[in-house]
Amino acid sequence: MERTALWRPASGVAAPKSVETVDDSLTADQAYRLAVQGRAMLWTGDYHNARQLLSALARRLLDGTTGRKKHDGGGVAEEFYRHRQARSQRARILGLLLVPLEAGPAVALRRAPDVAAAWLAASGPVEAAAVAPLQDVLGAIGAQEWRRKGLRVEALDAVIHPHYGTFAPIRSEYLDLVAQAELPSTELAFDIGTGTGVLAAILARRGVRRVVATDSEPRAIACAEENLALLGLSAVVEPVLGDMFPAGRAPLAVCNPPWLPGTAHTLLDNAVYDPKSRMLRAFLNGLAAHLEPGGEGWLIISDLAEHLGLRTREQLLGWIAGGGLEVLGRLDTPAQHPRSMDRADPFFEARSREVTSLWKLGVK
Repeated sequence: MERTALWRPASGVAAPKSVETVDDSLTADQAYRLAVQGRAMLWTGDYHNARQLLSALARRLLDGTTGRKKHDGGGVAEEFYRHRQARSQRARILGLLLVPLEAGPAVALRRAPDVAAAWLAASGPVEAAAVAPLQDVLGAIGAQEWRRKGLRVEALDAVIHPHYGTFAPIRSEYLDLVAQAELPSTELAFDIGTGTGVLAAILARRGVRRVVATDSEPRAIACAEENLALLGLSAVVEPVLGDMFPAGRAPLAVCNPPWLPGTAHTLLDNAVYDPKSRMLRAFLNGLAAHLEPGGEGWLIISDLAEHLGLRTREQLLGWIAGGGLEVLGRLDTPAQHPRSMDRADPFFEARSREVTSLWKLGVK
């Protein structure tokens, strides 16, 4: 019997072309064969059994790191590309295990947990029969826990609460640079691509009297507004929905763009991968028109792309010069995150040499 339901992923992935109904009798081997053929499976059995099946599928898939040798020289860019492709394929296959949703919103399976708050935050209300990847449901639950607990930011001496799809400020290096760099002015600052609002909050806590924080994602603006309200900074920082710069000029404009050129495959990838360095180049090309005379643009970015062979220092310097800018100074800090110290990581040699920099840029 043919049935229909709305496709309601939280991650924005496209609907599968073929779906068949399965239950607790489906084995992991059978599920794997269906998934590699591109056939989605709508689960009708027990919720916890579905989770176990997803874990079993994950164990059967190469995760893009297991079994790969370390790289410290030529071909690293090519290998990194293959690494990302393998991870993308893994995510696509795991996304073919689907669960039914009903108004509430709720997962319409035996022993399913209460997902109402998590799903509303991730994807909004469900008003009719729908289906979604189990991966998305688990991601929404995890994100809701992150949002509830929050993440302590030492540079703020406070807690930031990331929303679903908004990158959590888990690396302290770039936050510390913004907290330590000498301010050219405390009158006004622009924070371009604000995300959780963490950099805008640091600037405000440092005494900047007004900060305009932009982001092109509505969920990021909602996240920033909530965090700034909790920090008591709503009167100082104004989150604005929009791409790149707000109207006008400021003595300081700050941007922490995604650090690696590449295609974003997930919502969180948008904070890490910048297709064709679009945001980086837009910041550098538009900065001169939005700085007051004598003002500074702060570009906070890692050089990991250079070590992976994805971008050269000469390219970056060329883009800076092409925007009519000059380098006024630079603050550097070595990588401190766990992957930079993990010798089992296939890209350890690149990650261990990573440096995060705050480039101070001025108009020529």
